[in-house]
Amino acid sequence: MLKGIPPIISPLMLKTLSEMGHGDTLVIADGNFPAESVGKDAVVIRCDGHGVPELLRAIVTLLPLDTYVDQPVTLMDVVEGDDVDTPIWREYESIVAGVDPRGTEAIGKLERFDFYDRARGAYCIIATSERAQYANVILRKGVVFPGE
Repeated sequence: MLKGIPPIISPLMLKTLSEMGHGDTLVIADGNFPAESVGKDAVVIRCDGHGVPELLRAIVTLLPLDTYVDQPVTLMDVVEGDDVDTPIWREYESIVAGVDPRGTEAIGKLERFDFYDRARGAYCIIATSERAQYANVILRKGVVFPGE
């Protein structure tokens, strides 16, 4: 064990996060996301038994969000005509606002298939057991500045 590392961050996840560079992306996927087929060219890390909010909260304590893009956090938008509530997004907004001064302005949305296309270029996909619908999130890694 290491001091200061959230215990939900596995050794493989810590290694993968540290390997990522500025602009690389990471998907935290819900239980319905096709992580293995979308992530054929990515590192796929299984986090069965965990939800997206707890992983997001832990990851953003270690991974800086990209300040050189307007929206370093991307959610999968609700498909038109799909009558579903997304209360989990409010959790994401709170978590992001706690680490990024842009708050909710740092969060964007992509149509489902555009989200899959962007996810195909991710460095890593973390597959969770999250059951909430539209709980997928993409993070774009920023720069660790001197003194941080």
